Amino acid sequence: MSRADLRLAILLPTVLAIGAALAGGRVAARSLEQIRESGSVVLCAHPNSLPFASKTADTPGFQVELARALAGQLGVSLGQEWIVTPSQVFRSNCDFVLDVIGDQSAQSESGLQVSKPYYRGGVGLAVRHGSPVHSFADLNEHTKVGVQVGSTVAMLLNQRNVGISTFAFEDEMMEALSTHELDAAAVTATVAGYFNATHPDRAVTIIPPDDTQANTVWNLAVGLRRPDTKLREAIDAALDHLRDDGTISAIYARYGISIRSP
Repeated sequence: MSRADLRLAILLPTVLAIGAALAGGRVAARSLEQIRESGSVVLCAHPNSLPFASKTADTPGFQVELARALAGQLGVSLGQEWIVTPSQVFRSNCDFVLDVIGDQSAQSESGLQVSKPYYRGGVGLAVRHGSPVHSFADLNEHTKVGVQVGSTVAMLLNQRNVGISTFAFEDEMMEALSTHELDAAAVTATVAGYFNATHPDRAVTIIPPDDTQANTVWNLAVGLRRPDTKLREAIDAALDHLRDDGTISAIYARYGISIRSP
């Protein structure tokens, strides 16, 4: 996976509103009745952005696996449209996207409606095994922490005079951490978990996102393209079922990711 692909996968949930503002010629959204009549519900995802999604059948990514499970709950098959830029969401025939920020106000310009959240994400810390760092509170002027340039975490740690090193991509931070260039990396648990799954010989300790750190934790939800009430209710009911029977947790666990309840 290229760094460009990884960057898109990480940023997609947060830039949908920008994409919507730039996109023209929106394709009309479908109702639950139309979806069931067609026999298929359509997911939009990037074709080469593991662990999120991939066109590779053997490792489809957690978004594709969860979308299949949701389709099954709706009683239809899953169709897929592969996109490489966020603005394509609004010009496609897809019915939904996954892992969007589950705050309707955050989607005010995108036109997306959000389902109930199905897990809580955000930026935590990755440290090497045996590290004395166990939380954000343990970071100080003597620790060197990798952060994404321009991020909220970068600003918060800089205000505390914590030693930071800026990176464009989370995968770069994970590499720098594993080669002892950093004491910690401020990354999403999704990326850190997948790093452990794919680099077992260099596995790191993952410190979950800290709810006391402002604007670094958020809920994730299904993003629906202006659904009717019945479709949103059906998606919410499907999420409840898949959460309660352990399906959602099991899907993410296959990619090394331990998810938290919203």
